[in-house]
Amino acid sequence: MEKKTLEFLRELMESISPSGFEQEAVEVWKRRTGEFVDEVSTDIHGNGIAILHKEGSPRIMLAGHIDEIGYMVKYIDKQGYIYFSPIGGVDLHLAPGKRVWIKTRKGKVLGVIGRKPAHLLEDEERKRVAKIEELWIDIGAKDEKEAKEIVEIGDPAVPAVGFVDLRNDLVVARGFDDKAGAFVVSETLRLLSQHKLPSSVYGVATVQEELGLRGARTSAYRISPEIGIAIDVTFATDFPAMDKKRIGEIKLGGGPVIARGPNINHRIFELLVETAQQEKIPYQIEGIPKGTGTDANIIQLTKSGVATGLVSIPNRYMHTPVEMVSLKDLENAIKLLAMFVLRIDSSSLL
Repeated sequence: MEKKTLEFLRELMESISPSGFEQEAVEVWKRRTGEFVDEVSTDIHGNGIAILHKEGSPRIMLAGHIDEIGYMVKYIDKQGYIYFSPIGGVDLHLAPGKRVWIKTRKGKVLGVIGRKPAHLLEDEERKRVAKIEELWIDIGAKDEKEAKEIVEIGDPAVPAVGFVDLRNDLVVARGFDDKAGAFVVSETLRLLSQHKLPSSVYGVATVQEELGLRGARTSAYRISPEIGIAIDVTFATDFPAMDKKRIGEIKLGGGPVIARGPNINHRIFELLVETAQQEKIPYQIEGIPKGTGTDANIIQLTKSGVATGLVSIPNRYMHTPVEMVSLKDLENAIKLLAMFVLRIDSSSLL
């Protein structure tokens, strides 16, 4: 991966963007994407929207959600301890003992999630996941007054971890679900900007997906695409405890994952597979016999209907602070989507 591209990925992953608080990440995305598109803007909902060849046909929407899971400050007690609620599908097994960044008006503030020491837990407490009200964030404040001078009710927080390189082109960060998708959308637009396009391409960094696909609903309604591709992550099954008989076989480094099922237009699926085969891009197929739980759900049902596809990045340890993806899978997803778009013309869905 080129140095500038990798720097963009790192900056995007280290931005703070829980659902409803995506502004920092959207600004990173817009600044980078604005270098090679015709237009880039933010809509009233907060979605980042970039456009190539606005006058072209058909209208294609590429969407990757830029929000991540996190926490929200709910209450500060007399001693200055901060109580919180989850934003999105947080795994409370993993919360105690974690460092967090709280995003405040004055910048990010470091804290730690505390709970009663293991030595003092009752037998019943040892056997269950800690309840959210049994956890708190400690920022080292001496009392309520000092804490409230630093942190406000409603401030968001995320695990205080960044982007880390491992070996074999694998990288780790919180929030690859789905800033990886927003990254792929931007880089696909960069590749497409080097070509003459018959189609009009709208790249969207959607917001509030983790709360119910909310940004995809508003942006797809505004764009009114004829073709829509959601770019998200999916469960890798190449590590212990994953049931391949139930989920399928999906490997990191095995290539982007093309979804097949009722949420997916048959012709779009065929075109994605044909593109991968003709361009010699490694790919994997995931059968999903229902709504996918991604932005593809909403895009497909927009107005009178949209020919929809879903391309996913294999992800180990989803919704943890150590999500893991392959840089090769990201690069191959970008190439697949760019080559797919270049094949599209007004007769593609006939």
